[in-house]
Amino acid sequence: MDFRTHMPAALAAAREAAARGEVPVGAVLVDPAGRVAAIDGNRTRALNDPTAHAEILVLRAGCAAAGSERLPGWRLWVTLEPCPMCAAAISATRIETLYYGAPDPRMGGVAHGARVFDHPQCHHRPEVHGGIAAAESAALLRSFFAARRDGGGLDGGDLRGI
Repeated sequence: MDFRTHMPAALAAAREAAARGEVPVGAVLVDPAGRVAAIDGNRTRALNDPTAHAEILVLRAGCAAAGSERLPGWRLWVTLEPCPMCAAAISATRIETLYYGAPDPRMGGVAHGARVFDHPQCHHRPEVHGGIAAAESAALLRSFFAARRDGGGLDGGDLRGI
């Protein structure tokens, strides 16, 4: 299978999330045949659901499409380093490869913080590639939070490390 980045689609989903007032994170899930199975952005506010991160939404859609709680051989692109919750879900679904954009020193769960995949109790460790379109992903987040700060709408998520 040839490698093809799906980060442009993930960035588009992140921009759509920002337009809805959500933290601009987007994700794309690809099946083993290379077909895009799901694309989404954060929807925590729209769904009143703190677990409605982009990664969780596409994993749910992929599992529904596959008729399984496991997705071996599937690949996931996300614009921001997954948080510990999302990293645990990535492990639980047995995603083969994770590609992410910007690092998240404050809330990340892959290369920072909890380092879920490095934990001895982690059942599955995907292949991980960080830094894909990191500058564009980080700029989108910085712009979103700067606008919220300037407009008085910041609610604590300022991603100081980005």
